[in-house]
Amino acid sequence: MSETIIDSAAVARALKGRTTGPVHLPGTDAYTAACTGYQLRAPHRPAAVVAAQSAEDVRAAVAAAADLGVPVAVQATGHGRGAPLEGGVLISTAAMDGVRVDPAAGTAWVEAGAPWRRVIEAAAPHGLAPLSGSMPGVGAVAYTLGGGVGPLSRRYGFAADHVRRLEVVTPDGRPRTASAQSEPELFWALRGGGGGFGVVTGMEIDLFPVERVYGGALFFDTARAPGVVDAWRRWTRTVPEELTSAVTMLPYPDIPQLPEPLRGRHVAKVQIAYTGPAQEGRRLVEPLRAVGEPLLDTLRELPYAESGAVFDEPDRPHGYLSRALLLEDVDPAAAADLTKRSGPAAPLMCVVGLRHLGGALDRPPRVPNAVRRGGAAYCVSVLSPVEPGQEDTARSLHADLLAPFAAQRAGTLLNFSFGPSDAATVRAAFDPADLARLAALRARLDPAGLLRPNHPVGPAHAAG
Repeated sequence: MSETIIDSAAVARALKGRTTGPVHLPGTDAYTAACTGYQLRAPHRPAAVVAAQSAEDVRAAVAAAADLGVPVAVQATGHGRGAPLEGGVLISTAAMDGVRVDPAAGTAWVEAGAPWRRVIEAAAPHGLAPLSGSMPGVGAVAYTLGGGVGPLSRRYGFAADHVRRLEVVTPDGRPRTASAQSEPELFWALRGGGGGFGVVTGMEIDLFPVERVYGGALFFDTARAPGVVDAWRRWTRTVPEELTSAVTMLPYPDIPQLPEPLRGRHVAKVQIAYTGPAQEGRRLVEPLRAVGEPLLDTLRELPYAESGAVFDEPDRPHGYLSRALLLEDVDPAAAADLTKRSGPAAPLMCVVGLRHLGGALDRPPRVPNAVRRGGAAYCVSVLSPVEPGQEDTARSLHADLLAPFAAQRAGTLLNFSFGPSDAATVRAAFDPADLARLAALRARLDPAGLLRPNHPVGPAHAAG
């Protein structure tokens, strides 16, 4: 679209008196802080930031942007960001972090800016758990809109499968309730189709009777156990759906802040989350020990409130780029090539992730949604921290590392794609008929293209 350039003062005037939350303008520390999240690459540069305190603030911000004809975006609450917003209105929902648990109904109401950590902590005293992500600091709503694959996924499915209701402000500034009974088409699209249809201000989700898991990781030196990925792949064919697992490979620097066994090694972490009895979990994991002597073993029974320890992902902001593929299977030769070429000799640091899918992820939800499912047994992703000027190197490296998996490719997961998504990537994330349906709905709700989601689904992306 041809954007209207309106200065910050004009945007501030349009917002004046319409929001209870502060409006931050360029040149202030508050503006800079509001534009910064986990993802430091290509930051937003809006004309103004609305630090929303409520759903009404979100509605007012979207309505003001629509009145002015300027773009609007929401600050990401995870590691992903597509193209940065230049001008227009950026909405920060960080202050909207309330969580209410209804233990009798087994549900939680989650506001737009709440991280999974707050939901987990609110549910735990009732013996309940949400379908949270591997990193508890990531925002619950954005994660769920993208589908959501986490430590309980093989047992219970995608996070998007267990949403009961969404409150959303569509690009015309109108607040709507999306559920199976109200706005069913919007409800279908938001759950798995991403945030391109409005700004979600809160969601009601199911909770599950999970108090403890047997989880943690086995750490292997890939120099001593180069076949760890294929051993894990073969092992995943034997486990029940109550067991969700992954492998993360990364080079550890030789620095004293790290545990001594890991320093200076290229490590494969086999990560485990099992919802059954700990004794059975230990039995199920035992075959993995045949891979070799682990450098570290953190497997134990732990309360779900400590589930972040399974993946133990760093929460330090940085600039990231990543690419992900869904796979029908993991070719042993491709896995060996990936293990070798992603290590310390790679031109940029590579964090490789492989996740076991299947189980409940293959089953359709009670109420259909836009999540692509079926045909994918694994997901592989490659992530690199990048400094300015390294983006092209990272993209080329990721494409080269994933090329050997082409024959097994079954699509992609946008939640694992950090950076701008081209049309081919977006197409690969959805069934063709669903993509056309999503594009038609977005064209109806936002004909001027004012809303800038991380991974836009529009007519251009729906084209063959």
